[in-house]
Amino acid sequence: MSSPAIQTKLTELLGSSRILTTASPFSAITTPVVSPAMAYASGGALAAEVTLAGGFGFIGVGSEPAEKLSRELATARRILNTEPTSTLRIGVGFLGWILDQNESLSKELINLLFEQRVQAVWLSFGNKLAQWIEYIRAQSQQSGHPIFIFVVVSSPAESQRAINEWKADVIVAQGIEAGGHGASQGLPLLTLLPLILSQTSPTGPPVLGAGGLASGSHIAALLTLGASGAVLGTRFLLAEESLYTANQRAVLIAASSAQSMRTRAFDEARGSVGWPQGIDGRGIRNATVTDYENGVDISVLREKYKEAAAKDDTDRIIVWAGTGVGLMNRTQPAKDIVRELHDECLSRLNDAQNLIRA
Repeated sequence: MSSPAIQTKLTELLGSSRILTTASPFSAITTPVVSPAMAYASGGALAAEVTLAGGFGFIGVGSEPAEKLSRELATARRILNTEPTSTLRIGVGFLGWILDQNESLSKELINLLFEQRVQAVWLSFGNKLAQWIEYIRAQSQQSGHPIFIFVVVSSPAESQRAINEWKADVIVAQGIEAGGHGASQGLPLLTLLPLILSQTSPTGPPVLGAGGLASGSHIAALLTLGASGAVLGTRFLLAEESLYTANQRAVLIAASSAQSMRTRAFDEARGSVGWPQGIDGRGIRNATVTDYENGVDISVLREKYKEAAAKDDTDRIIVWAGTGVGLMNRTQPAKDIVRELHDECLSRLNDAQNLIRA
């Protein structure tokens, strides 16, 4: 990245493990832009390209076997040109409630992070996250490989628990505007972030903002509020390297922000009903939502969804999207998205500085 770097607590933290490779000659990330862990949407290629461009990317894990994660990590390592014995400068994210379903498989997946020397892990939506954090810390101590733990929160109380009890390395403050899963009764990011920051010590972990973000202007706004970085999910679903299909990306490009809505319809339709209480998903309204709201029998809804999934029929399948979707109008390589966000953020920060007069 030729533009000046943006230095925050996040970039300092992730730069504390200094990695130099031929393909990625940065000793630290150079912009506080994070591509989140999105199950079935963010794989090794997306995560690596975001990191290669100066941000930090995550692979999302759902119910896949360890072999699938291993392949995605290999893809990331190849793109980043990272030696097997060097830290792999990406993260991997897990859904807590899925980890709880199969302890043996989950430990196998987590152990793989240490074998592959992944730099960070992302944890969200589980009633037993403390147990998994304890396991990760123990494995880190045993292996001698440190892994930074990112925890997603949707309230000041959750943030305090993650900081004080779990000793999270990074807090992700997720506003109700966020696409994908989140708190159904959460706070808007513009309210949530200052509340969390007001209760966080200046020497505490970096706090990132997530939810409805689409542009470098949004990132600049969060940084001036005191955040250490920004998480943009929907924007990176439009990256060429995302696992979304061309049809799903077309829906995102055509959608208005008003079409992004919170609902349990998609989880009911595909039978993924193990989410913790108070969690639902935000996506683009379609026929599945309409049928759900009209009281169509769940068995019928699920059969229709299954048929639609086989045909990539976006009039029924999930297209997750946050409220910032109306500001997105094209597909781009991930590296171009990162650079565009970074440059616009720099421009807005400079504009803000010019408002100050002696």
